[in-house]
Amino acid sequence: MFLTPLAIALGLGLILFTAIGKDPTKLETARLNDPIPAFNLKSLADKSKEFSEKDFIGKVSLLNVWATWCPSCRVEHGYLNTLADQGIRIIGLNYKDEREAALTWLKNLGNPYELTIYDPHGKLGFDLGVYGAPETYLVDQYGVVRYRHVGIIDDKIWNGTLKPLIEKYSPSTVKIQPKLQAK
Repeated sequence: MFLTPLAIALGLGLILFTAIGKDPTKLETARLNDPIPAFNLKSLADKSKEFSEKDFIGKVSLLNVWATWCPSCRVEHGYLNTLADQGIRIIGLNYKDEREAALTWLKNLGNPYELTIYDPHGKLGFDLGVYGAPETYLVDQYGVVRYRHVGIIDDKIWNGTLKPLIEKYSPSTVKIQPKLQAK
């Protein structure tokens, strides 16, 4: 009976000790080097249109998870518009949001997305391992997740991380096609 509090205290101490020195902004990417999970979700703008993992095949893409309830998404949105104007393919994943609010957001702030997947219940977000918004995934021409960034994309993140990775995974530099999951 007297040992129970001691055991609990030792357990908590061990958990806290193992967390020392870890960067809380560096979240593990469960999907790293795996294909985008299979999905069928509606377009944000056109309820009659559906998107799937096949929409990632053929071009290197940034998959940007965003929502109107996310203040950080508003901060990065202008930068995403700039990247889209430069020809960067960005696919939007509108995450756990209201369709009308999201459409108004894009109308008022500009639309950097080549296509926008509507995920009102967070199913694709869950399958990707999304913790919140904004999150951005770099997906290669084969639909394989190569990198995950949690937080706002700005000049530093773009030039220091994402741009070099896009250049690395562009079709002219990719030599070996990754293994695709059996269906």
